[in-house]
Amino acid sequence: MFSLCGLHGLSEKMSNNSSINHFLLLASADTRLLQLLHFCLFLGISLAALLGNGLIISAVACSHHLHTPMFFFLLNLALTDLGSICTTVPKAMHNSLWDTRNISYTGCAAQLFFFLSFIGAELSLLTIMCYDRYVSICKPLHYGTLLGSRACAHMVAAAFLTALLFTANTFSLPLCHGNALSQFFCEIPPILKLSCSKSHLREVGVIVFSACFSFSCFVFIVFFYVQMIRAVLRIPSEQGWHKAFSTCLPHLAVLSLFLSTAVFAYLKPPSNSSPSLDLALSVLY
Repeated sequence: MFSLCGLHGLSEKMSNNSSINHFLLLASADTRLLQLLHFCLFLGISLAALLGNGLIISAVACSHHLHTPMFFFLLNLALTDLGSICTTVPKAMHNSLWDTRNISYTGCAAQLFFFLSFIGAELSLLTIMCYDRYVSICKPLHYGTLLGSRACAHMVAAAFLTALLFTANTFSLPLCHGNALSQFFCEIPPILKLSCSKSHLREVGVIVFSACFSFSCFVFIVFFYVQMIRAVLRIPSEQGWHKAFSTCLPHLAVLSLFLSTAVFAYLKPPSNSSPSLDLALSVLY
């Protein structure tokens, strides 16, 4: 509640410095039929996410046998996944169904804040889950004592603080190059393109900070996976190999999908960009 009130007050102050009181999101399609097809696509994504993550949350919450650090982090990962989808997809569904592109200034600021918060929390969770796998394989006797709920609490606090700083930094700029965003939800790069001032330094700062954070997580993950592989190779039985790798492969698959779509969505050369490809990558991401 505190963050919502603070974000609302912040967006009101920033809105007073700009003549823009609403934004126009990227249209999903030009024809009514394609708009309805996009609505059905977004609806299918939402229902699949609700069903899959809902089953995970229910299973972990209801079964006492799953009250372990690994499933605790999996529960939080499901919650952040639902949060990131519920932040962006409902507005896209509304716009496709009612043939509109509008989103209010405050709504755009809130959407950006929560999207960055959930994405940052999701990457942090995937990184912490790598450490969880490392402890379970390399230090099984200490499993349950090296990990706890404090790690998640600190991670969530850091993600929300970073998102608030990014949102304030983005919306503090005066905007005078129209109000049309080249994305179906509010995101930092399309908003910076509307700035009156030279926002290159701020954009570079955002990229550098995000790259450092992502690279730190990547180095952390690579280091602990190297340690896990070395430990697994010392296991004499083939059954032990299979059990160890079976706990790591799902995490690697999710992490690879998460990072690969993010890299293609944000680091591809602008000259190779096409609206259809950008939209597809954003939806998948």
